[in-house]
Amino acid sequence: MKQVLLVFIGGGVGSVLRYMVGKFLKTSDSGFPWGTFSVNILGSLLIGILMGVALKNSSFSENQTLLLVTGFCGGFTTFSAFAYENQVFLKEGDFTNFLIYTLGSISLGLVAVFLGLFISKSF
Repeated sequence: MKQVLLVFIGGGVGSVLRYMVGKFLKTSDSGFPWGTFSVNILGSLLIGILMGVALKNSSFSENQTLLLVTGFCGGFTTFSAFAYENQVFLKEGDFTNFLIYTLGSISLGLVAVFLGLFISKSF
């Protein structure tokens, strides 16, 4: 039960922070969802750093990993909003933003994870 509570707390904090970033980075006039894009890339970087540090020296306990990685990063990032926003682009026939958003999110997300793992080597 303690582990479920840790995921719950981390997820709640991550979700609130995602909401605040989304409000700060409102969708631009072009319709590009900068808030979702930003949290997904930042979350990818953060999960790379956290997992790199955790795996480096077994420096995180299982509970810390559940709180920070599963909870916080899981609540902060959002695949469902990404999928919905892409559906909107397709429905509106906005193939340019669809391609930029999809390819940019996937490629930059992967690069951010690798960058996070690289950064974690200095800790």
